[in-house]
Amino acid sequence: MLNGWKMKSNEGVSVEVVVAPSSEHLPLVMSKLGKDVHVAAQDCWVEKGGAFTGESSAEQLAGLGISYVVTGNSDRRLILKESNEVVAQKCAYALSKGLKVILCMGETLEEREAGNTMKVCEEQLQAVQAAIGQGDWENLVIVYEPVWAMGTGKVATPEEAGKVHLEIRCWLTDQISNEVGEITRIIYGGSVTAANCEELARQDHVDGFLVGEASLKPEFIDIIVNSAMVKEEEGQECYI
Repeated sequence: MLNGWKMKSNEGVSVEVVVAPSSEHLPLVMSKLGKDVHVAAQDCWVEKGGAFTGESSAEQLAGLGISYVVTGNSDRRLILKESNEVVAQKCAYALSKGLKVILCMGETLEEREAGNTMKVCEEQLQAVQAAIGQGDWENLVIVYEPVWAMGTGKVATPEEAGKVHLEIRCWLTDQISNEVGEITRIIYGGSVTAANCEELARQDHVDGFLVGEASLKPEFIDIIVNSAMVKEEEGQECYI
C-alpha cells in the first residue's frame, strides 16, 4: 500500500509515495528506501502501550521514525470486526502522537446495491469527527476503498469513484471547513492497475491511489509514473 513521497521521476513528474510493509519489515524498509521515502505502518493500537500482546503502539511507531499509519483497512473492519468507533479511536491516538493517518473507508457490495454507499462513508467519517473534533484533519489522507473491489479484480468505474470522492469532499466542506474540504487528499483503492490508473486519475477529485496487489509487481512503476503524468497535465499533485 502506498501513499506519500514527493519525488521527481525520470520524466520530471512530481509524485508523493508512502510504502506500508508488514510490521516486522518496517526498520529494514526504512533503511533501504532512504530518507526521502515515507514509510507507513499497516495499523496501530488504540491507546498507550500496555499489556496488549502483539499490538504496536503509536509511541513505538513514532519512535522508529514512522511517518504514517493506516487505519480502517477493510480487512480489519470485516475480518477483525473493528467498529467505526475503534477505527476512529486509533486515528485520534495516532494523530495525538504526531503520526499522519491514512484512513480507509468504503462499503460492501450489499451496501452498495442497497444505495447506501454515502451513508456508510458518512457514518465512518462521523465517528472520526466525534473522536478528533474539528482539528488535525490536515494530517489525514482519506482512502475510498469499496470493499467489493478489494482484491477481486473489480473496480469502480472512473465516474463512480469520482462521484463518491466528490461527495466525501462535500461532506468535509460542510461538516469541518472549506479549507479541509479543499486540501484533504482523497485517494482511491480497489484493484488499481497500470491499465486503469490513468482513466481513474483523470477524475477531478481522485488525488491518487492506494495500491495493493499491483504494488508487488513491476507495473507499479507504471502506475506511479502514468498517474502522476495525468495529474501534471492538470496542474495537480499525485499521491500513491
